[in-house]
Amino acid sequence: MTESDILKALDIGEGSDWEFKSAKGGLPGSMWETYSGMTNTDGGTIVLGIEKDGTVRGLEDVPKMQKSFGDTINNRGKVNINLLTDEMVQVVPFDKTSVLVVRVPRATRRQRPVFVGQNPLVGTYRRNYEGDYHCTEDEVGRMLADRSEEPADSQLVPGFGLNDLDKQSLDQYRQRFSARDPEHPWLAERPRGLLEKLGGWRKDRMTGVEGLTLAGLLMFGKDEAIRSPEAVPLYHVDYREKYSDDPEIRWTDRITINGTWVANLFQFYQRTIQRLTADLKIPFQLEPDLFRKDDTPVHAAIREALVNAIIHADYRGQGGIVVEKYRDRIELSNPGTLLVSFDQLLQGGISECRNKSLQTMFLMIGGGERAGSGIDKIWQGWKSQHWRCPGIRETLQPDRFRLFLPMVSLLPEDSVERLRKQFGRQVDRLSRLELQALVTAETEGSVSNARLREMCGEHPTEITRLLQGLSNRRFLEQAGQKRGAYYQLPGVPAQVNSGLLHTERNSSHKADSSRRLEDLSEEELATLRSIAAPALHGRRLPLDESQTIILGLCDGQYLTAVELGELMGRHPNGLRNRFLTPMVEAGLLLRRYPDEPNRPDQAYTRKK
Repeated sequence: MTESDILKALDIGEGSDWEFKSAKGGLPGSMWETYSGMTNTDGGTIVLGIEKDGTVRGLEDVPKMQKSFGDTINNRGKVNINLLTDEMVQVVPFDKTSVLVVRVPRATRRQRPVFVGQNPLVGTYRRNYEGDYHCTEDEVGRMLADRSEEPADSQLVPGFGLNDLDKQSLDQYRQRFSARDPEHPWLAERPRGLLEKLGGWRKDRMTGVEGLTLAGLLMFGKDEAIRSPEAVPLYHVDYREKYSDDPEIRWTDRITINGTWVANLFQFYQRTIQRLTADLKIPFQLEPDLFRKDDTPVHAAIREALVNAIIHADYRGQGGIVVEKYRDRIELSNPGTLLVSFDQLLQGGISECRNKSLQTMFLMIGGGERAGSGIDKIWQGWKSQHWRCPGIRETLQPDRFRLFLPMVSLLPEDSVERLRKQFGRQVDRLSRLELQALVTAETEGSVSNARLREMCGEHPTEITRLLQGLSNRRFLEQAGQKRGAYYQLPGVPAQVNSGLLHTERNSSHKADSSRRLEDLSEEELATLRSIAAPALHGRRLPLDESQTIILGLCDGQYLTAVELGELMGRHPNGLRNRFLTPMVEAGLLLRRYPDEPNRPDQAYTRKK
C-alpha cells in the first residue's frame, strides 16, 4: 500500500470496502465494528489518520497506535478472532506524517461470524454502502449454521420417512442415473439403500437414530411434506418465462408450486432444464460410438447454473429458488450468501458447497461439478457464443445470490450504431473497454464498477476512473454515490437496477445565465491558469491555500469539478469531496443547482 493508492481511494470516497478514521484521540471505538463488518462481508481497508472528508491529519504517536491496535485485536474480550497477519497492518508515510493502514480480509465460512465483545448475537456487524450495520439474530444464526462441518442438508428430519417421498421421482432418478452410468454398483441397491449411498438417508452414530435427511426430502419428497412446519416451511421454487412485450402479460410460461405436480427439487430441475435449453441450437456432432451428441458448452453452462442455484441455496432463507427466462437473458437467484469471496469464486478451483448431499445426487446424473470448476464451465459456455459475460450479485437483508446470463453479443453492432447516432463518430475513438462500458449501459440499462469488473478483470479503482472519465466527458450520467454508484446513458430514466430501486434524478432546474468556462475569452482563461498555477506546480498544498485558489477560479463564473480539476491538475472527485462540498457548507461557494447537489454536471461559483 502506498500514498498513491490511498489518494486514489480518497478520490472515490468511503464505501463498503474503504473506511477512513481520524484516530485523533487514540484508537477509535468504532474501529472494531468496522473490522467485524468488513470480515463478515467482503473485506476492505481501514485507514487511521485521515478524516472522513479526506483531510490527512496523520498520527501523533505511530508506535503507540500500533501497540494499542495489536493489544486490542488480540484481546478475546474485545473481538473474538484476529484474522490479520503482520503484512496486513502497515505504516504508510504520507507527506510529513504517517497513517496506519489495516487491510481486512473476508472471513471464511468457518470463521464467521466475527463479532465485537463476547456475544455474537449482539456484537456481529456487516457492511453496506451506509457503513456498518448490526446483524439480526437470524443473520447471525445463518452464519453459525454455515460454519458447521456438517452440511445443512445432511441433518435428519425427525418424524419423516419413506412414505413422505414421491416414488415416481425416485424411479425416474434411478433411470437417469442408469442411463449415464449403467454399471454403477449403487444401482443394485433397493430404494432405501440407494438413498443411503446418495446421502438421502443416514444413521446418527452417536444416538443410533436413523431416518430421512433434509437432502432426501428436498430432492424426492412430496411438496406438502417438504413445506410442513417441521421441515422447510419457506421452501419455494419458481420458473418464469417472460417472452411477451405486453406489460399486461406477466409471463408466457410458469412452473411453481400449484398442486398440479410434485414440486420437489428433482422434478423442478427436470421441468426447468427442458425449458431453459429448448430453443438452443444444437450442432450436428457424433460421439466416438457414432451416436449423435445433443449437447454444447452452452447446454453444460445452463445445467451448471441451475444445479448451482439448487445445491448452494439456504433453504431456511427467504424467496426460494427463482429462475427467469427472457428473450435475451436468463436470471437465477437463490437464498443464501457466498461461502467464498467474490475473487475466489471467479478464480475457481475452490469447492465450498452448502448442500453436499444434493451436490452428490446431481453429480450422479451429470449435473454439477465438485472440483470448484462450475463457474469456469458457465463462463466458458458463454464465451463460446461470444455472448456478454455473466454477472454475479450478492445482496443482504435478505441474503440472496443472483446470476445473470445475458444472451447477447459482447459488442452488438446495432447497439454500437445507436451509440454513434447519439454521440457521433466520437464513439469510434473510444478504447475497447470504454466502448464496452457504453454498450453495457445501452443494452442493460446501466453499468457499474462491479459489472465491468466481471467483464474485464481490471482493478476496481481503474474501472471507477474509466467510468468517471466517461461521465466527465458526458458519455454517461452518474446515479448513486461513491461505491454505490452506477452509470446510465444521458437522458435514460431511472430504473430498477440490480435489485436496487434508484429514484429518478430531477432535471427540471433551468440553468441560469451565469458564465461557464467555455464562455470565457483566451485572456480570461489565461488569468484562471495563472491563479491555478501553484496547484499545478505543488504536489500538495495547505488547505487554506487550496481554498483560496478555488475561490479565485470561481469568482465571477460557474465551474464544474471537472473544469476545476483540469485547471488545478487534481481529480474532480477528490476536489468535490475534500474542498467543494465543505466550502459550500461553510458558505464560501454556491452550487449552480442547489436542489440537486449530486448532479454530475454540478458547478460552483464564489458567494459574494
